[in-house]
Amino acid sequence: MPVEKVPKEGPRCPECGSANISYDHIRGESICESCGAVVKESMIDLTQEWRAFDEDQRSRRVRTGAVLTPTKHDQGITTEIGKGRGELFKVASKKRAQYYRLTKWHKRLIKSKDRNLSFAFSELQRLISYLHLSKAVHEKVAKLYQQAVEGGLVRGRSTESIIAALLYTTCREEGAPRTLDEISNASGIDKKDIGKTYRYIARKLKIRILPAKAKDYVPRFGSLLNLSEKVQVRAVDVLDKASNHDVTSGKGPIGVAAAALYISAVLAGEKKTQREVADIIGVTEVTIRNRYKEIVEALGIKDEVEEKVKEEEETPDKYPTSKSMPSKMINRTMAKPAKKPEKYANKPSRKQAKKPKSKANKKISLRRKR
Repeated sequence: MPVEKVPKEGPRCPECGSANISYDHIRGESICESCGAVVKESMIDLTQEWRAFDEDQRSRRVRTGAVLTPTKHDQGITTEIGKGRGELFKVASKKRAQYYRLTKWHKRLIKSKDRNLSFAFSELQRLISYLHLSKAVHEKVAKLYQQAVEGGLVRGRSTESIIAALLYTTCREEGAPRTLDEISNASGIDKKDIGKTYRYIARKLKIRILPAKAKDYVPRFGSLLNLSEKVQVRAVDVLDKASNHDVTSGKGPIGVAAAALYISAVLAGEKKTQREVADIIGVTEVTIRNRYKEIVEALGIKDEVEEKVKEEEETPDKYPTSKSMPSKMINRTMAKPAKKPEKYANKPSRKQAKKPKSKANKKISLRRKR
């Protein structure tokens, strides 16, 4: 028999004053465990009276809607008259015209604010799925956009640029920053437009955002470069030591994170060139090289890193020369070409047969014929 104990802050027994009371959900009673008195009986069962064995049964039997969410223009409480044209034929033929008019006017009576929000939230949903962002970021951006609409900040500006700017700010606040290049590529808006809108909305909504830290970029850049967790942890340690020496202050966090990952990969023996890191992360090789030199000199590990780089350069790649090539492959490459059979030995090749005769050869052949 399932019995649930009540916490000590709950009701007390009227007979003995004990707080040791338990609930019996089958009988609908609350009983004092000290003296056995029934404190309460005929309690109402607030749980569901039906059971479901799969998702299909649950969706058919449930009598409540989805949870309220700020990512929908109506908080998820949608009034919908039918689902598509197919529902029209389920109504009696006499009332079809009335039903059609109701659906049409229902769409027309939606306010411009709701239309704007529905379009903006569909664009937001696309960007969230494209950039693989969390639900917390999604909900926060939706709330900020509603504040921008209520404050009249949307007028005269494109919805896409405002959504992109809010997404950029929220990602930095939530510790999952995305670069302007990434958001620009996902939204199709120019970086300058996103920057202008970002500054305008941050000023009007009084959003104060601190500069992004290089540490926040390490996990995502590490996964893009297929680096192990050890390398990522080592890169964070390198960044901590570099910040203590004031090397990272005033520098772009993306370039600093890329240089720290390159240094950690070299020290851990996971070979990555500066060009590979630059192409994948989206910075120039010059930036990585400059940040790399500054960090290495400040931490005093320049000799160690350069030795590792030389060792990697000296170790041959897979089959670049005959020294590292297997013996079978050497035999195949060094083998002499096969001789032609005797019956084809005097026969000219196709190129020789198709080769046109020169003018001198033509003249000689004409003289011989004469």
